[in-house]
This record gives sequence, C-alpha cells and structure tokens, in this order.
Amino acid sequence: MSTVAQRVASFGTTIFTEINQLAQQHSALNLGQGKPDFDTPPEIVEAVVQALRAGNLNQYAPGDGTPALRQAVADHAARFYQVEVDPLRGVVVTSGATEGIFAAILGLVDPGDEVIVFEPFYDSYVPNILMAQAVPVFVPLHPPHWQFDPDELRAAFSKKTRAVILNTPHNPTGHVFSREELSFIAELCLEYDVTVIADEVYEHLTFGEAQHLPIASLPGMFERTVTVSSSGKLFSATGWKIGWVYGHPALIDGVARAHQFITFSVHHPTQEAIAFALNLPNDYYQDFRQLYAEKRDLLRSALDAAGLRYTVPDGTYFIMADYSALFSGSSVAFTRYLIQEAGVACIPPDSFYSPAHAHLGQGYARFAFCKSDEMLHQVHERLLRLRR
Repeated sequence: MSTVAQRVASFGTTIFTEINQLAQQHSALNLGQGKPDFDTPPEIVEAVVQALRAGNLNQYAPGDGTPALRQAVADHAARFYQVEVDPLRGVVVTSGATEGIFAAILGLVDPGDEVIVFEPFYDSYVPNILMAQAVPVFVPLHPPHWQFDPDELRAAFSKKTRAVILNTPHNPTGHVFSREELSFIAELCLEYDVTVIADEVYEHLTFGEAQHLPIASLPGMFERTVTVSSSGKLFSATGWKIGWVYGHPALIDGVARAHQFITFSVHHPTQEAIAFALNLPNDYYQDFRQLYAEKRDLLRSALDAAGLRYTVPDGTYFIMADYSALFSGSSVAFTRYLIQEAGVACIPPDSFYSPAHAHLGQGYARFAFCKSDEMLHQVHERLLRLRR
C-alpha cells in the first residue's frame, strides 16, 4: 500500500484544527486562531470590486506581482522606515506571508544548513526548514518578558548557520524586539555571514512607546535581509492571502526562483486593491493601532477578572496568559478545560516549541483579541466562571 512521503510523515494535524473543532462542538467563543471576526474596511473591498469589473485583471498576474503592488510595497518601506527598495527587482508578491517564508527558505537555504529559530515560533517555520532539508537550531525567549539570553543566542551561531528567522512584533508573545536586541542579532549575522528572514506581518500593531524597527534598516543589514509581510493582519483580510517579500535584488532573486514553482502568481484583482490600501493616509494606520489598543484593554480586563496573569504585550493581537494560579495541568489540558467549562477557546503553545524547550510554554495559553468588542465583553462574562 502506498504511504505518505517521509518529509511530511511527522507533520500531524495542526493544533488550530483541533481547537477550532472542539470550540465548535461546545459553542465556545474562539480566541484561538488569529483571524478577525469583523470585515475588511469597505473602501478596500470596493477597490477589489472595481478591479474585478475592470475587465482586464481576471487572468494571471505577473509572477512577481503586479507593478502597482510592487511599487506600493516599495513606497510603504520608504514611507515608514526610510528603506529604499527596488520595486522591479526587490519585491515578490506571494500567497500570504506563509508562502513568502517558505519561498525565502527554499530560495536561500541549502540542505544541511542550519537555521536559527526563536521559540515559541509560528508553526510553519520548522516544517518549512525540514522540507528544505535544513536543520533548525532553537533559541528560547524566556518568560515572563519573552527575551532571549545573549549567551544562548551566540552559542547557536556556527559556521553552518545560513539564516535566522526573526519575527517581530512576535507571535505568540507580543514581544517587540528592541533596537539593542536587533543590533545584537545584526552583529552576529555580520560576523557569521548569515541571512535574516524577517517576518514582520504585525509591523503596524505596536502599542504605547513600543515601535517596530525593521532589522533591514540597521547598518549593513539590508544586503542580508529579506523582509516578509502581508495584507491579512493590517487590513483584516486574512482570507485574501496577499503577502510580499522585499529586500536586496540578489536575495529576492532566490525567493522569486522558488516562488515561481510554488504558486507562480496570486490573485490579480486583489493585488490591485492591496496596492490601493497600502497607500491609505496615515490616519488609517493610527486608527488601526487605536482600534487594537482598545481591544487589548478589553481582553486584559477579562483576563484580570478571571485571575489570569500576563505580561502586557507591546505588539501583535495576542496575549500569552499564565494560568498556573488557576489550573495545574498541561497547556493542552487547560485549553480543553477552558472550552468545556467556560466556553472560551485559546491556543496551547506546545506546538510552538521544540521538545527540548517545551517546558517553557507549560502554564501558558495564547489568547487572540482580534475580535469584535461584543465578543470580548462576552469573553469577560464567561471567564468569570473560573472565579466561581
């Protein structure tokens, strides 16, 4: 009898599938998966409608992306970070950031190379590395403030290190890497001639004094960084799957060579709408931050009411909450308990760690606050059941 390929044999069903099914069975309010339950702004939806009706945008888009969107990505990098990007040779449009990361790994990493990954990590990173026949090397972010130990990071670098995957603002912890942290990473990359694959999909989701600083903007780093982002988080359009990778043309060439044989090109009319959206005035970006700052406060209030502890996140729309004062079991057991007893779903971080460091995620659960205010108020009421 035929069997699955060895390269995917160890990949099970994601924790998101299991939690979503369990939440549905118990009619739980789902704060697990990071997808908004409210719609994309109407002016951006209207831009898609207009593109669909234009009559000339319903066939294959250029493989690297439409000229309008590649220019918009370059303009966005210049506008917010003063980073100069070549829109013709320095940008590739991908099917979301997840495909962008995969294309970057396939295009820039050889079999046997080592790739440094910060834990907890977005769940596609390690399977991508393994499918490229490379070797993941793990460096933990330590709770409760989710920072790396400089000595541990330095020890992870070697002559075999080809790349570092850096996610800031960081999913799932909400940590925004500081200039000092990024400079330390940059120094090591320069010393060991290492490429950075920078996952920055939450680039505009920072709070208070925290500011997102692209590592590509640091001295000497543009030439060795590919930056990945997407429209899904920024425009509440996770179903559109429009992402991009930008950087020095010598690196983007490798990404593009892989991308052409993964998806070739992505949805044509939607690219035109995202080009429009990226050029929205600064008011949009300010209102976006304010919207999520208020939602973060609503979830914080609900967690406080339940007696769950946490470090206030500086970015993203996630909070990693410490449940150890209320429940003594594993993260997976707590998640199931919360769904069944309180009717609220969250995500256990077990699958975001290597086996060696999985203990660091025990006692924690990730809650997403990219939800309507009405749902977050209902979450508050349901979490009060934990007190009772």
